[in-house]
Amino acid sequence: MTQPLSPPRKKDPVARTRQPTLPPSPRSRCAMGLTRAAALGRFELQVCAACQTVQYPPREVCGSCLSHDLAWRAVDAAGTLLASTTLHHSNDLYFRERLPWRVGTVHMDAGPSVVAHIHQDCPDGARVRLISRLDRSGQAVMIALPEKDTPHMADDPVLRETSCDPKFRRVLITDGKSAAGQALATALLDAGATMIFLGDPQPWRHVETYAALVQDARIQAVTLDVTDTDSVQRTAASIGGKVEILVNTADMAREGGVMTTRDVNVARDALDTNVLGLMRLAQHFGPALCARAADGMRNAVAWVNVLSVYAHMNLPSRGMWSASKAAALSLSQCLRAEMRPSGIRVINVFPGPLDHEWEQLTPPPRVTPRALAQAVVRSLQQGIEDVYVGDVAQEFCERLAENPKGLERELGA
Repeated sequence: MTQPLSPPRKKDPVARTRQPTLPPSPRSRCAMGLTRAAALGRFELQVCAACQTVQYPPREVCGSCLSHDLAWRAVDAAGTLLASTTLHHSNDLYFRERLPWRVGTVHMDAGPSVVAHIHQDCPDGARVRLISRLDRSGQAVMIALPEKDTPHMADDPVLRETSCDPKFRRVLITDGKSAAGQALATALLDAGATMIFLGDPQPWRHVETYAALVQDARIQAVTLDVTDTDSVQRTAASIGGKVEILVNTADMAREGGVMTTRDVNVARDALDTNVLGLMRLAQHFGPALCARAADGMRNAVAWVNVLSVYAHMNLPSRGMWSASKAAALSLSQCLRAEMRPSGIRVINVFPGPLDHEWEQLTPPPRVTPRALAQAVVRSLQQGIEDVYVGDVAQEFCERLAENPKGLERELGA
C-alpha cells in the first residue's frame, strides 16, 4: 500500500538546489499521436480500419494486414500485469536520480502487450488499468494503476512525477479578486496546497468575499497588477522563489469589435492585461520556477493560463478581447517551449462563457467559477496540458476538428 506523503521539511537555505533533468524525449512523428491524446487526458491507440487490430507501439502500417488506414481511437485500457521489475541502477541521469523505479509488461484486453511504469500497489499477475500521461519532457508514457483506487494512490512517486499535484505545494493566483480566482483558492486548498498567494490588482477596491477569504492563515494577500511592470517585479522579488504553481487568472473583457470601436484604448488595455501581462509574469516569475523544477518533493511544477475557448475562434461581438486571447494562446505556446527543458508544464485552460458580471447577457450554459476551479485542479492532478471546460468549450473543440468554417459563420451571424 502506498505510504502517504509527509509535509516537507523547511529547506536548508545553504543546500544546493538540484538541477532539472528530463527523461529521454525523442519520439517518431507517428508516436506523437500518443502525446496528443495524453495532453487532452485521453487514452487512445491506433486501430486498423481494415482488420480492427489495435496497434502498439505506434506504426505506419498495420502489423497484421499492412493497411495504412490507422486511426487513433479510445480503446479498453484494462489488462493484466504479466511481470515487473524494480530498477536500482540506470545509465540515464533522470532515472538515476529517482531510483528505485518500477517497470513491467501489461497484456491489454484489447490485444497488444505494452511496457509501462508500474504503480507500487500493483502485484504481478493482478488486473490493472492503463493511463497515458505526459512525462517531464512533455511526451506520453504508459502507467499501470490498480484496477480500483487504493488509499493515498496519488502519492506514488511515478504519479507524482507525471502530474502537477498541488498537494503540499504553494500557489500564486494572479487575480484573487475575480470570482474565478477566489474559487480557485478554495479548490486548491481543498486539494492539499499549503499556501495560496492571492494577488490583489486593485488594493483600493473592497471586495467582501476577498476580504473574508484572506482571513484564512493559509492565504497570503499580495499586491500584484500584471499591467504594472514594477508591481510584478516587486512581487516576484518577494515570493518568486516560493511559488511552485502559478495560475494566471488576470483578464480584461470588454464588448466591441473592430470597425465599431473607435477608441483604441480599449484594445490597448485588453492587450496590456491579457498579453503583455502574461509576458511580464513570465519574465519575472518564469526563471525562478524553472530553477526549482527538481527541488525535492515540493518542486515547481506548473504554469496555468486561464484563457477562453474564443482564443481558437473569434467572437465578433468581442473581437478585440478574442484577439487578445488568441495572442495570449500563441504567447503561451512560446512559454511552453521555453519551459519544457526544465520540465515545467504549461497548462492552457479554455472555458466557455463564465458566469460572472461581464457575461450577464450571455445565455446559458455558462461555466460557474467553481466548475472552472475543479477543472483546473483536475488538470493539475492528472497532468493534462489543454483543458476545455463547459459544454460550449467541448462543442467548440469537436466542431473545430470537424468544420471550422461552419463554426466561424455561425459566430459571425
